[in-house]
Parts: sequence; structure tokens; C-alpha cells
Amino acid sequence: MAGPTPQGSLTAAAFLRQLVGLLETSAMPYMITGSFASTFHGSPRATHDLDVVIDPDQSQLATFVAAAQAAGLYVDESAAGGALSRRSQFNVIDSATGWKADLVVRKDRPFSTEEFRRRRRAQILGVDTFVATPEDMIVAKLEWAARSGSERQLSDVSGILRVRGADLDRAYVERWVEELGLGELWQRVTSG
Repeated sequence: MAGPTPQGSLTAAAFLRQLVGLLETSAMPYMITGSFASTFHGSPRATHDLDVVIDPDQSQLATFVAAAQAAGLYVDESAAGGALSRRSQFNVIDSATGWKADLVVRKDRPFSTEEFRRRRRAQILGVDTFVATPEDMIVAKLEWAARSGSERQLSDVSGILRVRGADLDRAYVERWVEELGLGELWQRVTSG
């Protein structure tokens, strides 16, 4: 798959390449999620931001923040440190292009641990990177839909099912759907 079809895909590729380079130079474990990953595994959709789950220690985070700032990207050091201690998120912004990345510290729960362990290497917009699996994207998108009521998340799940359906480990998906209480939404996207 070629990856997302965001506004200005050359700019998207450059931003992704720069961000992945900074993450890998900082030795920070990461994976691409959100619409970039669901587009990679399913149907294209426009986006102007990037979601990345990270699992750093304090040293890796400090190295990343310093490198990103030195590269001219906006990163608030205290927001990054707070995100690590609260297991929440912070932003990295390229003010020249308007591209933004939400860096989300991996949640401390069984699904998030398993999802991160299962990440795979892939080429997105020509960039060699780690990405969440299609099964884990389905579960994550169902969770986002449950929290936000967003039809877009369910549409992303439908796109993944359409493109990857025959190759999916449905038993894995259904195990987490049951454990996370997402059965109603799963039924909705699989029965339509």
C-alpha cells in the first residue's frame, strides 16, 4: 500500500521521514497508528496529522525532544515530560508546513502492551517505519469510536475489513473486542 493521501503527500512523506529519523536516532520505541496506519491497511483518507504511540524511558524522551527542537520542530519539553509521567500525549509540530504529530505514550494495560509488541516494519509513503497491525488498528479504532461516537473511526474499520478481511486474524480481534466491551460496534461493522 502506498499509504495515506494527505494534503501535500510529498510534505507528508518529508515530515514522516524526519519524525521517524528522530525517533530512531533517539532509540525511542514507536509505532504509527491512527489514520496513517488505517489508510496503510485499508481505504485512503485525507489527514494532516500523524498519530504515533511511543514507549520511551526518560533518557530516550529527553534525547528525542532535544533533537526535534534542534531540527526546528516545536516540542514543549515540559508537556513531553508530563505526558510520560501521566501516560498521555504531547505534540510535535512543523510550523513551516502545518504538519503535527500526536505522540501518545503507550498505555499500561494488556491490550496496549500486546498491540505494541505486535507492531511490524512497513513502508509508508516510502518511509521504512513501524506500524500497528491491521487487527490492532481495528480494535483501537473501535475503542476510539466507542469513546467519541465518531463514524469516521467505524468507516476506517470497514476499510480495513474490505482490504484485509481474508488475511485478518479474526480470533485475535474478537478476543479483544470481547475483553474491551466493543461487541456492539464490532457487530455493527461486520454485519453491514
